[in-house]
Amino acid sequence: MTERPAQYILTLSCPDQRGIVHAVSGWLAEHGCNILDSAQYGDPQTRLFFMRVHFADEEGKAQPAALREAFGALAGRFSMEWHLHDAAEKPRVLLMVSKIGHCLNDLLYRYRSGILPVEIPAIVSNHRDFYQLAASHDIPFHHLPVTPENKERQESRLLELVREQRVDLVVLARYMQILSAETCDALRGRLINIHHSFLPSFKGARPYQQAYDRGVKLIGATAHFVTGDLDEGPIIEQDVERVDHTLSPEALTAMGRDVESVVLGRAVTWFVQHRILLNGHKTVVFR
Repeated sequence: MTERPAQYILTLSCPDQRGIVHAVSGWLAEHGCNILDSAQYGDPQTRLFFMRVHFADEEGKAQPAALREAFGALAGRFSMEWHLHDAAEKPRVLLMVSKIGHCLNDLLYRYRSGILPVEIPAIVSNHRDFYQLAASHDIPFHHLPVTPENKERQESRLLELVREQRVDLVVLARYMQILSAETCDALRGRLINIHHSFLPSFKGARPYQQAYDRGVKLIGATAHFVTGDLDEGPIIEQDVERVDHTLSPEALTAMGRDVESVVLGRAVTWFVQHRILLNGHKTVVFR
């Protein structure tokens, strides 16, 4: 049986100019690699070029480190910010949750069923509600209760876990604590949050009750990268559902949680497939 060639995913961004696609595809051909799929986008406002290439090392001559070293010269010529990922490696994702578990349950289902190709080395919570759920999936559960007095210490412990477990992505699966600007900066570009899409209209507690009281006709969810600006980081994915006057606050809440789960699932999947590139305060998502 013929061994399947190693596959890689190259992502890059750089100042837009003529010849980038030609140079990248030519470099891959010269190194015995075959492009399996490719996507690119040039932003007319920022004048930046973005590209994602999934390719196979058909000649099997190069190791990942050798490919990275060889690509460095081309990347330097175009002033690229780039990453080369081994497609066989499963990203390591740490999940954070408080007392509402719909997003956590959905991600764990995707993980156990193989829909979401990740490793989950830890679940972190400021409450104990889901320690049994974590145990049922054989995932270590870390209870880090947060008070004004210990907040800094607990966030330091979180960052220690990220380092110890070699975490690629942290997901706030309805984690109801505001992380400090320092922690957000430390996890820049690898910290994703989910929330309802009513913001900034219905802030604070009971947003679906507020929406019901105002008679909204659309509910939805937003997944975004977390920054020091509360709920204003680069948006990754959004979705909506139409609603009407017949729905109770409880029905709105149930529908909203379904949308949140789907939107967060998409965002995490695209991240681990290396489909999301930062473009200033926005994202480029090669779906």
